[in-house]
Amino acid sequence: MATPERVVPGWMTGGGPAADIALSTRLRLARNLAGEPFPPRQDGTAASRVLQRVGAAVAALPQDHGAYRIVRMADLEGPDRQTLVEQHLISPLLALRATGAVALRADESVSIMINEEDHLRIQALLPGLQCAEALRVADAVDDALNASLEYAFSEEWGYLAASPANVGTGLRASVMMHLPGLVLAGQAAPLFSNLAQMGVVVRGLHGEGSAAVGNLFQISNQVSLGLAEEEIATSLQAIGRQVVDRERSAREWLFANRRTQIEDRVARAYGLLTNARLVPSAEAAALLSDLRLGIDLHVLPHLDPSLFNELLVRTRPAFLQAAAGDQDHPAVRDALRATLIRQRIAQAERRSGKD
Repeated sequence: MATPERVVPGWMTGGGPAADIALSTRLRLARNLAGEPFPPRQDGTAASRVLQRVGAAVAALPQDHGAYRIVRMADLEGPDRQTLVEQHLISPLLALRATGAVALRADESVSIMINEEDHLRIQALLPGLQCAEALRVADAVDDALNASLEYAFSEEWGYLAASPANVGTGLRASVMMHLPGLVLAGQAAPLFSNLAQMGVVVRGLHGEGSAAVGNLFQISNQVSLGLAEEEIATSLQAIGRQVVDRERSAREWLFANRRTQIEDRVARAYGLLTNARLVPSAEAAALLSDLRLGIDLHVLPHLDPSLFNELLVRTRPAFLQAAAGDQDHPAVRDALRATLIRQRIAQAERRSGKD
């Protein structure tokens, strides 16, 4: 049975500040074109016109911005769209819009969604906790596009958007975090409640409306209006640093007070992942979370942390469906998932010299 060999985005390969907990940072700027109806009121002609204008602006970007390719949603099958969602390169909403498209930089650290909720969603995606650097990257692309595109802007309100929540800077910053320590110690819910009072939203793996799987959470700013871009990025960086510190403290407490239980949990996850023949998606996420916790706590020191990041993407349903071809059945995907995980762990162990 073949296993998928799809490319994992560079931002998911590990590294970056606080990468043991903060897997990635995403910064998104919402922009709309002056004189064009916003996407919720677009007809097909307006959507095509926006796509043509933005495509020309992307093609005119200076060479030092890197090479981009534009992918139209209408040209993709459902699983291929969903693969882009699973890589966090597009939103679930864009995947549903036949008039939408995405401009992807070659290294996939930048994606520009076109005709989503707004005409443009400029995203910078970087490994680790890097809010300031993500802002720098997104701002550079934003300024370069603005050289040939006039944005809808109000001196009183700032950048105009389809949703009032995005009016102002149009900025939404988020950090994807792996927080098994806080969850297992029963400290996650109180912390998330405190974050809400600070204007920070906690969501699941794929943002708004998604469930938390594998102890993965996105923390993001809630308000854009009345704040400068630098304020939002600096605030989220500081809050992210606090969450990282809390997670590390929780892990230390668990390992000091419940070491046998933690080691047993990790050993069971390792045993299942290296031997199971069928692994459903939700179970894989939970087991991989335990595996990564064991790696970070040096219970499994021979495995590289990036293995978790890679498998987090490669074991998602759309990736596996692409490998399954016409055999689109959950049991087929579960078998592919189990095979892929066993193969990747075995390869990682061979690289580390473990028999």
